[in-house]
Amino acid sequence: MTHASEFNAGLLDFLARSPTPFHATANLAALLAAAGFKALVETADWALKPGGRYYCIRNDASLIAFVLGTEALARHGIRMLGSHTDSPCLMVRPHPEKNRRGYFQLGVEVYGGALLNPWFDRDLSLAGRVVVRDPSGRLRSHLVDFRRPLAVIPSLAIHLDREANRNRSINAETDIQPLLGQLVGDATGDLRLLLAQELAVNGAAVGEVLDFELCLYDTQPPARIGLGGEFIAAARLDNLLSCYVGVRALLASQGNETRLVVCSDHEEVGSASASGAQGPFLESVLMRLLPDATERTRALMASLLISADNAHGVHPNFPARHDDNHGPLLNRGPVLKVNTNQRYATNSVTAARLRQWARDADVPLQTFVARNDMGCGSTIGPLTAARIGVPTLDLGVPTLAMHSIRELAGAADAESLFTLATRCFNHSGSLAVD
Repeated sequence: MTHASEFNAGLLDFLARSPTPFHATANLAALLAAAGFKALVETADWALKPGGRYYCIRNDASLIAFVLGTEALARHGIRMLGSHTDSPCLMVRPHPEKNRRGYFQLGVEVYGGALLNPWFDRDLSLAGRVVVRDPSGRLRSHLVDFRRPLAVIPSLAIHLDREANRNRSINAETDIQPLLGQLVGDATGDLRLLLAQELAVNGAAVGEVLDFELCLYDTQPPARIGLGGEFIAAARLDNLLSCYVGVRALLASQGNETRLVVCSDHEEVGSASASGAQGPFLESVLMRLLPDATERTRALMASLLISADNAHGVHPNFPARHDDNHGPLLNRGPVLKVNTNQRYATNSVTAARLRQWARDADVPLQTFVARNDMGCGSTIGPLTAARIGVPTLDLGVPTLAMHSIRELAGAADAESLFTLATRCFNHSGSLAVD
């Protein structure tokens, strides 16, 4: 295989094994641990050494990994890349069991800005985090992934909805409750019992399931598609692709500078949580790296953050949804995202630095600007820049069907983003533009 094929094979494997932010974080941590990174616990004292490689996890769903360089942070700053571990999905409600007409269904809540139509008629499974009381009375947290198809949201037949192809709207409360099975007699469904049985099969000692955070996901595995395998089709490309690229770039980086990757949860719902980009996770880690406030401010002003999150590629069926001069294409390189209303954090200085790296690394670079008559999404970039003051740019691979149950990206673009991220981490000396 070519290097790009090997990189994409690792990416697809990571996507397939990461149906939730909890699983994604665990898999990223495993990559780091295998490369010699030391796990840090936030409740303990940290004894950090120059040249050390570390990572820490918050709430099982957010991760920060860093290499502590030997150069002075106040003068050379930190090379950072940020992304997010969550994706729009259907989350299971705390008391989800619904028994209707002999069918066992689950009540769900829409997480983030999900595109709902593609969720119908898919083979769905369940995964997430479960907290149990074990037989000794201790509380324990476990990850669960049923892996096999368990559920489906059947479409209403065209015969019963003649307007479906012309004017179909979805009521998120009543129309998307998944079907798990058929009940016999007076039997009722019990999700906690199913969870206890699944955990027991995998060796966990379960006395009682107390609570859970579960989501549904499509069991169709990621794939290379297209006549020449030029596309990647998968769930959660937004934004697990960037998480994987960031960690791989950190592992591949070299040099004496300090470099850091942060993968935050809850971006799709605004990032306002203890483990989200509006929360204190990154700031608290930076305070441990630089306890002195003045030194920390100097270091942040000398730093750069790449906010890595997927960009909207031009859809060939809907080209008018993009500005004529800012229509990113798949497999034509990563996309620099710009918005004068600060929905993206890129400015001319941070953009110029990235353009120079792209030129040096021979990586093509595209630009996205939203149309004036259409809304513009946002990222952790502006949130992080506003919270800690670090110079920031927004960058991501072009994607089609963003926020669908299955998204599409170019097979060449993930490795191009990896090359740019590695180039950033390897930059020695000052990041300032004179």
